[in-house]
Amino acid sequence: MNFLRRRFSDPNAAANVPNGYLQSIGVDDNRERVLQAAGASPQTIRRDLGFLSSLTGRTEPKGKTKTLLVIDDPHTDWSKYFRGKKVHGEYDIKVEQCEFSELNLASYSEGGTMVDMQLYRQGTKIVRSFKPDFVLIRQHARGMGVQEDWKNLVLGFQYGGIPSVNSWESIYNFMDKPWVFAQLLKLQERHGKDKFPVIDQSYFPNHKEMNPKTGQYTAHIMQLMTPKFPCVIKIGHAHAGMGKVRVQNHHDFQDIASVVAITNCYATTEPYIDAKYDIRIQKIGSNYKAFMRTSISGNWKANTGSSVLEQIAVTERFKFWVDECSEIFGGLDVVAVEAIHGKDGKDYIIEVNDCAMTLLGENQEEDRRQIGELVSLKMNHLVKTTPPSMRKTPSGQQLLASSQGSSPTTSAAGTPKNTPGAQSPSPPKGATPSASPQKPSNTSSPASSQRSTPSSSQRSLPNPPPKVTPPEEDDTFKNLKRTFANIFGDIN
Repeated sequence: MNFLRRRFSDPNAAANVPNGYLQSIGVDDNRERVLQAAGASPQTIRRDLGFLSSLTGRTEPKGKTKTLLVIDDPHTDWSKYFRGKKVHGEYDIKVEQCEFSELNLASYSEGGTMVDMQLYRQGTKIVRSFKPDFVLIRQHARGMGVQEDWKNLVLGFQYGGIPSVNSWESIYNFMDKPWVFAQLLKLQERHGKDKFPVIDQSYFPNHKEMNPKTGQYTAHIMQLMTPKFPCVIKIGHAHAGMGKVRVQNHHDFQDIASVVAITNCYATTEPYIDAKYDIRIQKIGSNYKAFMRTSISGNWKANTGSSVLEQIAVTERFKFWVDECSEIFGGLDVVAVEAIHGKDGKDYIIEVNDCAMTLLGENQEEDRRQIGELVSLKMNHLVKTTPPSMRKTPSGQQLLASSQGSSPTTSAAGTPKNTPGAQSPSPPKGATPSASPQKPSNTSSPASSQRSTPSSSQRSLPNPPPKVTPPEEDDTFKNLKRTFANIFGDIN
């Protein structure tokens, strides 16, 4: 091994090795066993394993893994919530984390989905390609900007059949808030407004119907179309209080309609509720939490400016709301219901958020651990194991075969091999040189049977490696040295 270390101290030396020659040396599952069979000490084994790994570009085996892709901003390190967790009791969870804007993909009907990730972390560009086994989405698939629509990526993951939390079907449906609000109206129609109170809302696909022409509709229809003031106008698909305007009268309403005209977005209107506090009920798997948020900055939006957040008890009424909302779009594993408690003493459900919801309160770390437990449970149910026919089963004699099989006087099977410079054995007495070769008889001399014993034992015990005799133990690395000497030339 010292010879190889000196020989490969030049970084360009490995480029002269024939293609595939070092593959058998880098077999992760068998290098240690081969070195043990050669009689190497534990210290030598650790040293030589590292050296052989440097030659082949391979590292020590780290066990089998399943890849989890977490789509979230870099402020939260999700890998720590999956340390020590197993999939099917044998696969570690390897976490890859990036944002929607930092990944691309290609999906195939038979090959699944391949993800390309390009991101910058602490000034270093990281480029990786991998095949995810599961995806956790903690980011909105559609933002407020024109370039923040990741619908094409959602379609790609759904096309590749990659399981996720929440499901890709629900992620796709949550890309437009009016579409989600329509599901709330169906729940209200099913259970009644007293049991499931959804705020009144109007939808306008564009600005034209927000300012209908005089005489276009009857007075009764015009009265229905005209919102009650003050009202709140929500423009397009926005989050966290963005794109919301409080309108006091019809003059301000007409001004906002002109703004909607240049945005080319839909808009919704709903009556303004003089709120006492906001209510937020969240469900992560089977864990429930409820919060009460009161604005102290005087802003009519409690999620903007300063506010006081308090965790409250989850009543049966709140639990009913979030359980019903968790059933839409085929089921939501992570969901939150937003409501307003007005000064009139009534509650109004205003919207539902999915797995991209913002975590609140002092127990955010506990919420992330619950999400980690949920994802781990889902991976054990939905991620498939590798079929036995697809697993690699490397041979246990590849290193010995590569070293002994490349010897000038020994074949890969361990039988003697004639070379141009070697002297052929003399024929037995009584045979003439011109005599044709005859088949060997079943009886042989003790010497010939003794010579054939090592090769027959090597053929009969392919894995694990056969127990070699002490002379061969001494010659293991000599043969390896001779092999590389034939490639690079001897060193004095």
